[in-house]
Amino acid sequence: MQQSVMKAWWDSSHMAGGNAAYVEELYEAYLDDPNSVPDEWRSVFDQLPKVDGVELESNHSDIRNQFRTLAALGPLGRAPKSGGDGASVGDEKQVKVLQLINAFRFRGHQHANLDPLGLWQQERVRDLELSHHNLSQNDFDTHYNVGSYAIGKDTLSLGELYKSLNRTYCGSIGAEYMHITDTEQKRWIQQRLESVEAKPTIDRDEKISILKGLVAADGMEKYLGSKFTGAKRFSLEGGDSLIPMLKSLISHAGTNGAKEVVVGMAHRGRLNVLVNVLGKNPSVLFDEFSGKHDESLGAGDVKYHAGYSSDFATPGGNVHLALAFNPSHLEIVNPVVMGSVRARLDRRQCEDGSAVLPITIHGDSAIAGQGVVQETFNMSQTRGFKVGGTIRIVVNNQVGFTTSKTEDTRSTQYCTDIAKMVQAPIFHVNADDPEAVVFVTKLALDYRNKFKRDVVIDLVCYRRHGHNEADEPNATQPLMYQKIKKHPVPRQLYADQLVAEGSIEKHEVDKLVSEYRAALDHGACVVEEWRPMTEHSVDWSPFLGHDWDVPYDGSIAIEKLKELGQKLTQYPEDFPLQSRVKKLYTDRVNMANGDKPLDWGMAENLAYATIVDNGTDIRITGQDSGRGTFFHRHAVLHSQSDADTYMPLQNIKPEQGKIELYDSVLSEEAVMAFEYGYATAEPTTLTIWEAQFGDFANGAQVVIDQFLSSGEAKWGRLCGLTLLLPHGYEGQGPEHSSARLERFLQLCADHNWQVCVPSTPSQVFNMLRRQAIRPMRKPLIVMSPKSLLRHPLAVSSLEELSEGVYHNVIGEIDDLATKDVKRVVMCSGKVYYDLLEQRRKNEQTDVAIIRLEQLYPFPKQEVEAVVKQFSHVKDWVWCQEEPQNQGAWYCSQHHFRDAIPEGAKLTYAGREASASPAVGYISVHNQQQKALVDDALTIK
Repeated sequence: MQQSVMKAWWDSSHMAGGNAAYVEELYEAYLDDPNSVPDEWRSVFDQLPKVDGVELESNHSDIRNQFRTLAALGPLGRAPKSGGDGASVGDEKQVKVLQLINAFRFRGHQHANLDPLGLWQQERVRDLELSHHNLSQNDFDTHYNVGSYAIGKDTLSLGELYKSLNRTYCGSIGAEYMHITDTEQKRWIQQRLESVEAKPTIDRDEKISILKGLVAADGMEKYLGSKFTGAKRFSLEGGDSLIPMLKSLISHAGTNGAKEVVVGMAHRGRLNVLVNVLGKNPSVLFDEFSGKHDESLGAGDVKYHAGYSSDFATPGGNVHLALAFNPSHLEIVNPVVMGSVRARLDRRQCEDGSAVLPITIHGDSAIAGQGVVQETFNMSQTRGFKVGGTIRIVVNNQVGFTTSKTEDTRSTQYCTDIAKMVQAPIFHVNADDPEAVVFVTKLALDYRNKFKRDVVIDLVCYRRHGHNEADEPNATQPLMYQKIKKHPVPRQLYADQLVAEGSIEKHEVDKLVSEYRAALDHGACVVEEWRPMTEHSVDWSPFLGHDWDVPYDGSIAIEKLKELGQKLTQYPEDFPLQSRVKKLYTDRVNMANGDKPLDWGMAENLAYATIVDNGTDIRITGQDSGRGTFFHRHAVLHSQSDADTYMPLQNIKPEQGKIELYDSVLSEEAVMAFEYGYATAEPTTLTIWEAQFGDFANGAQVVIDQFLSSGEAKWGRLCGLTLLLPHGYEGQGPEHSSARLERFLQLCADHNWQVCVPSTPSQVFNMLRRQAIRPMRKPLIVMSPKSLLRHPLAVSSLEELSEGVYHNVIGEIDDLATKDVKRVVMCSGKVYYDLLEQRRKNEQTDVAIIRLEQLYPFPKQEVEAVVKQFSHVKDWVWCQEEPQNQGAWYCSQHHFRDAIPEGAKLTYAGREASASPAVGYISVHNQQQKALVDDALTIK
């Protein structure tokens, strides 16, 4: 440190041997909060040395040692004079006061009054006690500088300050935000909390509005409880503040420019939210309780899984509300909501998230226990998945099913600690203080809108009944439910408060209660803000009522393909490519010219080019989708000089469809759920999720089971999501062979989706175009290849691409004499080429091979047309690579038997049944593969 600076410090009159501890503490306060120290000291600390412009905060122990040395030796290495130069007691206590403020900011939430039942036993936090800072009530009348404490005054008496800190940080709101590293965000939250001591003035109209929300929440549950005694409804009782909270949140969002709000929530309180926020007609709900249903909805689902849409009037205009359908897998709806929001933002061309607000409502045990929560948080700031921040509300019942002991439900103090991984602020709030709830709600939304990040509200409440109304909670939580039985409902508590303060008369409260009950009896909408839907911006009508084989014209002129192929192979001259990629693009130039057959990667990219050229948008995500896991796609090019990227597909023509291609976070469950949500909200975009290996889709099985396969049957939700699942037995072991085809086929019914196994580049070209062009929106499950990406026989001509037809079945391609055929082998996928090559090697002419390129919906008529020429053959074989208990054999053999000639016999050629999808030893794999091919081709 320069001697002139040292001397300046010494001459400031604060430096002497007795000051070392004082300066250290002051410096620590500065590091936590530069504005917490007086201006003259902040100026001194700002002059601390830097290396290459970087402050040395990480090594501040060295700086403190310099302070000690300076204080002990005096300026320029001389010992200080004795006496009179020590720091004053007032100076030392000033530092302690600043530390006290920081202590409340960091840990005040631990002493906040959060639990309506008073059961929480918070540990003593000594940092919040005066004595811990060498302060006492004897100092209450002394005035101190309060630094950055945003009360609006530079100084306060310690007594005033201590009361203010307790009101701000230890009242009905417990704020956790000091884990955030961004100083601006922390300052913003401090200003909003401290300036009003976490309790702003609320006018009478808003108080009455809050009371009406509580009356509705309580009235709805009591009505259902009396009219449908014992029926499951997953009551909101105890968390009633959720209703005024959501209504305030939506209204405030609309005032600030939001046009749509998408909500995801589990069971608890869902029926209440449907009726009292979204405006679902109560009579419709009561009919559902009575067992009536709309037969047009197919299989349907239980009422507390149902979604709903409506418009909601706000001071800023009507806002479209959508409550997402949700299965019993609680937190899985979160990434679905995010995907839906991203689609709506893209449609509105809103990049900052301001036009659409996502709200996710969690249970306390679920948010801490379900891994998809972490996955969704992790996506929140990534390029391909950000939505401008999410309001996350935890309905904290303090019990999960029957588990209430914290040590059994989580390993953290709060259920919301998972949110700290993305530095989201967390506001714990006592649900029995609805004014605090509404204040925190507006604060959270304003934070989200300003900083475009997630924010969490922990609504600490209770559950008046068991997990459902048929449960007996006293059996497992006796003490809790003895308290709950005696505890007044939130509506009563708040009404008594308003009556006591003169905001309303008791008879007016009684009138509100009776009017709400009468409205339910009448069966009409009970939400004043409800409006008929006009704000939703997507039209699904063109995609309704189409069967899976709806005709379409996918043909495209060869000259057009050549033109697009040339555009696909162009990139800037000053954009050096990696050598293997450069060769690949050189080959693609020849493919585009028609001088070389097209391989898989070129045909796939060319399909995307034709789609965006037609004005249709494309979205592709996966863990290695830009390059392609198997080094085949290379849709995103990387400069070898500066790591810049370039996408030829984004440069087809000026007015083209948008294409987004993202290498995703390392997640299957959340990312696939996100893309499902996107595809259900945007039918005009070709949405694709690609697994790194098909097996990895196992991690997203809940998405496949609960959404993709059954969403239309349960909820009438159309979805055109495409899954690309690399599949094929190349001796790479159990986890890199099978996309578990059998699981998808087992879920096939009601024409719910398409399961395809394309075997040529032209097939994948036309399959993707078919999915985009046809006005039918069904999921497409693709068993995509690995080794076929560069197989010398798996190539196609431009003529085959231009034909514009995806062939669901492909007949024999070699020139065999039909009359000589004694056996017909049916198969799908890669094994076809193994069979073809071995048959040609054997010079066999008595075995024909038929490929099934679509396994579901089974193309019976097309198969019968191909089979017809072999009507004389009685020996039919289904050949597959997968073990007998896997693959297509067990799930589809009834289709195969139905399609072959009458009187013919169908046998199986393939691996024996196995508990594992594939062997791990290449030698064993090769033996098995040779055996199954020989078995299929050998006529007994």
